[in-house]
Amino acid sequence: MNVTFRCTACDSTGKAEFDSTTSDVACPHCQQTMAINPKAIVDNRLERCLVCPSKELFVRKNFPQGLGVSIVVVGFILSSVTWYYHHPAWTYAILFATAFIDVVLYLFVGDLIECYRCHAQYRGLEPTPDQGAFDLEIHERHRQEKARLQGR
Repeated sequence: MNVTFRCTACDSTGKAEFDSTTSDVACPHCQQTMAINPKAIVDNRLERCLVCPSKELFVRKNFPQGLGVSIVVVGFILSSVTWYYHHPAWTYAILFATAFIDVVLYLFVGDLIECYRCHAQYRGLEPTPDQGAFDLEIHERHRQEKARLQGR
């Protein structure tokens, strides 16, 4: 199991391995340690964030969102070019190929758990039943709280 997080001391992105017996996580850049709540991991399930005190976590695909959008955009551009040159068969072939790539990636890429508050990402853990898909309302609440604390 591992966590990717932003260090609160040096603001660098770090990655650390952990298990249910780990008592703290250290930043690989500045060696700042963060104590882990002993109740954070129960039966190989993450109950709360290891980096911040939040219990609000969601499940998403372990795939770079920018790459996914790029695949769709390239498919759209290529299909538009073939449509312009009056090749509808190629247009539909490109669109179906793009959709097929999307489905294959969706089926074979695993999930990760992410914290709404600090955006720490956890891999190698089973989600709990209350950790569902992304919820915009919860995200907006944390975003607005962060903006208020920063004085925006």
